[in-house]
Amino acid sequence: MAGRRNDGVLAVWAEAQRQQQRREEARWRAEAAEERRREREAREAQRAAARGEREALRAYQQAREAEAARRTAELDGRVEELRGLLAAGLGRPAFSPQALLAPRTLPPFEPGRLGEPVPMPDQARYQVPPPDPVQARNPGVWQQYEQYVAQARARFEQDWYAAQAAEADRQRRLAEYHGQYLEWVAQHRRQDEERAAGTRELLHRLRAGEAEAVQEYFSAVLYGSAGWPEGFPHRLVAAWEASTRQLVVNWELPGADVVPSSARVRYVKADDREAEVARPATERKALYKEVLAQSALRVVTELFRADGDGLLASVVLNGFVRGIDPATGREAERFLSTVTVDRAEFAGLALDRVAAVECFQGLGGKLSARPERLDEVRPDRLPETVGGSVAGQGGEEEPDLFEMDPIEFEELIAELFRLRGFRVMTTARSGDAGVDVVAEDLDPVTGGRIVIQAKRYRSTVSPTAVRDLDSTVRHHGAIKGILVTTAGFGPGSYEYIRNKPLTLVSGPELVELLAEQGLRGRLGGGGSAAPRRAPAAGGAAEAAEPATTVRLSWQSRTAGGDAVELDVSAFVCASGRVVGDEHFVFFNNPQDPDGAVRLHPTRSVPGEPVRAAELTLDPERLPAGADEVVVAVSTEEEEPPALPLGYVHGLAMTGSYGPHTAGPERWAAATGGMPETAMLVGSFQRRGGSWTFTPSGKAVAGGLAGLAVRWGVAVE
Repeated sequence: MAGRRNDGVLAVWAEAQRQQQRREEARWRAEAAEERRREREAREAQRAAARGEREALRAYQQAREAEAARRTAELDGRVEELRGLLAAGLGRPAFSPQALLAPRTLPPFEPGRLGEPVPMPDQARYQVPPPDPVQARNPGVWQQYEQYVAQARARFEQDWYAAQAAEADRQRRLAEYHGQYLEWVAQHRRQDEERAAGTRELLHRLRAGEAEAVQEYFSAVLYGSAGWPEGFPHRLVAAWEASTRQLVVNWELPGADVVPSSARVRYVKADDREAEVARPATERKALYKEVLAQSALRVVTELFRADGDGLLASVVLNGFVRGIDPATGREAERFLSTVTVDRAEFAGLALDRVAAVECFQGLGGKLSARPERLDEVRPDRLPETVGGSVAGQGGEEEPDLFEMDPIEFEELIAELFRLRGFRVMTTARSGDAGVDVVAEDLDPVTGGRIVIQAKRYRSTVSPTAVRDLDSTVRHHGAIKGILVTTAGFGPGSYEYIRNKPLTLVSGPELVELLAEQGLRGRLGGGGSAAPRRAPAAGGAAEAAEPATTVRLSWQSRTAGGDAVELDVSAFVCASGRVVGDEHFVFFNNPQDPDGAVRLHPTRSVPGEPVRAAELTLDPERLPAGADEVVVAVSTEEEEPPALPLGYVHGLAMTGSYGPHTAGPERWAAATGGMPETAMLVGSFQRRGGSWTFTPSGKAVAGGLAGLAVRWGVAVE
């Protein structure tokens, strides 16, 4: 039976409800779909971000790995350069005396921005567009237009005359600068002619066999030798014995640090850092010996190859480094190699195929058994034993700026600024009050006159001098004033120059600037020499006070016959940590920066199977905040691994104490059965105004590295 359609009110309402429900369901479905779409997009964005982060991280890590690889390649390159030292020398052309006669190659004239003409103003840029025909009928508009044209013409003429004046000034300054260049060239050519004349005379005396000429010539050959690796010194002393035709040379060698201590660099992803992998100690020592042998063979080769007249029958070559003499505690020459070479025997060598160390020893040469510790060999012969004069190169002392003649000091300052690119004139002889040097910056845009005052003081420059410089700058119409001194400046001076065209150059800054330009100068003293003590009350110099010395000794063999070597080290500490990494004193850093703690090379005790090492302490030189100096020993980290301290017998300390220090005269360490490889011997501790040494004997794990970590030294 067919049903009857319900068209009543309820049916209409029900249908409306149903449609509303469908719309709600559609909206829900749409919202759910939109939510799913957003979730998909968010997930995709997260995946993309993660991919980007991974790719960025991968790129970053690859860059760090590439940097580590680059540093490793540099280390490999340095090692190859050291191993190829002799081959590189053999590949260079032999020195010829004619090279001394050749004039120097001078740089061409380079005017810089002075060579660029001043641009003239373009008249087209000053044109005023005329009014359109309709506006032109208005008399007021046309009158205003003519006024604008007149103003534009006036601006053009003003700018044109200014540009013409600037161009004329540029040409004048260019001509002056070119004239100075020509004068400089002429001066150098005159010097070349004088040098050539002197060289011809030297060569004449050389061929006649005059001792001084022979010494001067061969010293110049070695000092001017090129192609050596970076960091190799060229200091030497030479003497010539005419009767035997023998040249005796002391030649400075590089220290053991010339061999890279790291074998490679690797990037550690987990810690995001670069770690240096240490080069094995045996490899470093073997390579350093090879460097010493190759250096000697190369020097002898260069000498014989430069001897075109056959003056040299033999050469004695002594290789030395600068180190601490254990007998005096002062820096001295420590000889690490010596050899006497006969010319005929040397000529028979195929140097391009020899093993350097074996060849050197085959010639009768002696190499230090432990050059990295500065163990010496006895030189075959020294230049000072030859008799007569001795020639040297490269060992001149830096001139003391404090003691320099005032005019010479001003000339040095002038040369410094001349080398920095300024046109310079000194006024010392012209009586130009308030100005010692006038420098001109030749830049046509930013350049101008600079006035320089040079004050060779020992005490702080007063602010009055700085204010006087400010007045001098204004008086001379200069763009800048510079006050150079061998002393320093107080805070008031630095406060005064703020926002003013003034520059203050202190003594240490001056020495650094001189060194950058290849000029020489020091502020008193000399190298690392100790400062002179003040005279005693009576006026006479005080006698040298006895040093505080800690001497450590031990048996050089174990009961089983194994060789025993100990590394002695010291740490200058404040509040239980080393003051700075440079205050960690050990065989690769035998002195702290203040010269307060010095480690002397380990040596054998004559007639006894004993090794000994010494530390000296000067408390007056310790940093102000230092309150402890720790002394320790560790067994040498050789391959195979270091022996435990339990194998070391007879380890003992003896002390001698200077003023304001005290401690036991002797102390014996109990090392029996000790498995560790390092020990705290004891420490000097500050107590009021004096220092007392207290023995310890406490074991420390990890050898020398463990000691370094214990007292806060940064160790990779």
